[in-house]
Amino acid sequence: MIRLEAIEKTYELCGVETHVLRGISLHIEKGEMVAIMGPSGSGKSTLLNILGLIDRPTNGRYWINGIDALSITRHEAAHMRNGVLGFVLQDFALVEDWTVCRNIELPLRYAGKQKAGQKRIEELLYMLGLENLRDYPVRFLSGGQKQRTAIARALVNDPEVILADEPTGALDKKNGEAVMQLLKEVNSQGKTVVVVTHDSDIASFCDRKLVLVDGKFVQRG
Repeated sequence: MIRLEAIEKTYELCGVETHVLRGISLHIEKGEMVAIMGPSGSGKSTLLNILGLIDRPTNGRYWINGIDALSITRHEAAHMRNGVLGFVLQDFALVEDWTVCRNIELPLRYAGKQKAGQKRIEELLYMLGLENLRDYPVRFLSGGQKQRTAIARALVNDPEVILADEPTGALDKKNGEAVMQLLKEVNSQGKTVVVVTHDSDIASFCDRKLVLVDGKFVQRG
């Protein structure tokens, strides 16, 4: 499903090189739920951005579904980001003045599937307990409701992989655990889920835990 080989990421500023990722190799099977842990600055988000085709490595290889992800065009990468991959972010990245329904619909608009996707929106509203909030502007929602809306938006195009960057970081413990239960349910339906977190309690919801320190894996389990 996902395979990385010897991934490196280096930034250069004023002639000084900063090595963020140092030879990362990783294999994630279809249907796995994997946690990537590590302290701030360890390279977790950089790695997730590479997996999500938002950033490119300096060196290394990356395959997803057997496709060489580093050789495809920008248009093909954008298509994969809107179809194969779904993103759940810590700050939700919702449009505050839009309704819940309109926020969820956004990926369908990019894909030109607004009409065909209406049934899927209704299914997600019901599944995530948002059916009574569909016409509410997002600014009126609680943190947990916003995160459920963000998860619905990530799922609306039926992606194969969910990439979640600190998905509970802005939530209290109760809402954080509720979000992880939702991601666990999504995973049980056959979706591959990759969660970046610094919280070992959140990582415990996952099948496997990988720990990054200074751009290298120091623990795999």
